[in-house]
Order: sequence, then structure tokens, then C-alpha cells
Amino acid sequence: MTNRADTLLNETIRAGLKQALKDSWSYSQYREEMARQVEAGETSGIQQSPDRIQYTLLNHRRMKRWEKTFRFPETVASKIKDLLAATSAPKRTWLVLTETWCGDAAPMLPLADAFARAIPGIDLRIASRDDHPELMEQFRTDGALSIPKLLILDQNQEKVLAEWGPRPVPARKLVQDYKAAHGKLTAEFREELQQWYNKDRGQHIAEELAYLL
Repeated sequence: MTNRADTLLNETIRAGLKQALKDSWSYSQYREEMARQVEAGETSGIQQSPDRIQYTLLNHRRMKRWEKTFRFPETVASKIKDLLAATSAPKRTWLVLTETWCGDAAPMLPLADAFARAIPGIDLRIASRDDHPELMEQFRTDGALSIPKLLILDQNQEKVLAEWGPRPVPARKLVQDYKAAHGKLTAEFREELQQWYNKDRGQHIAEELAYLL
């Protein structure tokens, strides 16, 4: 039996998903909006700080690099091939809540787009976290409104089948260890984290996303 609290929670999520999808961008639209923000000296979200505006510029450049250089690891490419060979591959919507200043989204979004281009059944949509606080509230990570947050939706776009984010397991441990030692993330650490992503070449993100297929 579903209790009232569960019913209200499910209704909140369904309503939030419906609005976020209505407001969402395709990947190409998101990249166009990001380019516009860079040109205008802006960022997305509530806080229009100089740091976040600068992060948006950096992420725009990083995403260009990921779009040019990313290749699926062999194990992931094999899994995609097997999925495409199946006659009943399900349709899924991948809804990502994020903001353009988010450094962890810089590698994740181009990889998610690569999956969507490789697998016709995946529809990638991107929405602003700050524009959809009630939905984001239901998908905190360790109590925080961490992004990017990927929600994998069923064919009817009414149920969350799986979630991922904000970063792959090894990067998550790096962040946790640094916070435990220093209290908060510094600009220097954020740059080190980007270097880790570059050295990893997207392998861990790709493997974790492939696990959710």
C-alpha cells in the first residue's frame, strides 16, 4: 500500500520532471546558450558572480575539447554494440540538472551526448538546477544539491529509473578526501580535479553511464 507521504512525493517528482522537461534544452541548444553567456559575460543560475562567469568560460572551452577528443573505451563500445543489436532496446530520457559554471558537467555532458548520438533510444535533455529547486531537492547527494545530476526516465517520462552524479567514484573520493582535510574546495583543487578528468579521458564516467544502460 502506498502511503500519503509517498503519494505526495511521487506527485512532486512527476510535476517537477514535467516542468523541467518543458524548460529543457537539447545538447546543441545548451551549447548555444553557453556560447551566448560567454559572449555576454554571464553565467546560468541565481548567482552571477565573477568566479562563476569565469568558470562558464573555462567550461565552454573544456567542452569543445571533450567534443573533439572523447572516444568510448573498448568495453563500453562493445556494450553499446550489443545494445543496438537487441530488438527491444527501450527508449529512455536522460535529464541532466546542471548549470553552465559547473566544472564536473564539463566532461560529463559531452560524454552523455556521445551516448545519445550512439544510441537512438536515448533522448538527452538538460535543465537548470536553480530553475527547478523542488525537483532538485528530491535528488540530493550526501545532503547537498550537487550537480550535474542525471535522472534516467522511463518511456513515459514519469518515473526515475536511475540517477547518477555529480562525478564518478574515483573523483568523488578525491573530493571527499580533500574536504575532510581542508574543509572546502579551493580553486587550485578544482583545477587539479579537471586535470584528473583529462588524464582519465572520460573512462570512468563512460563506464558508470554504460552500467545504467
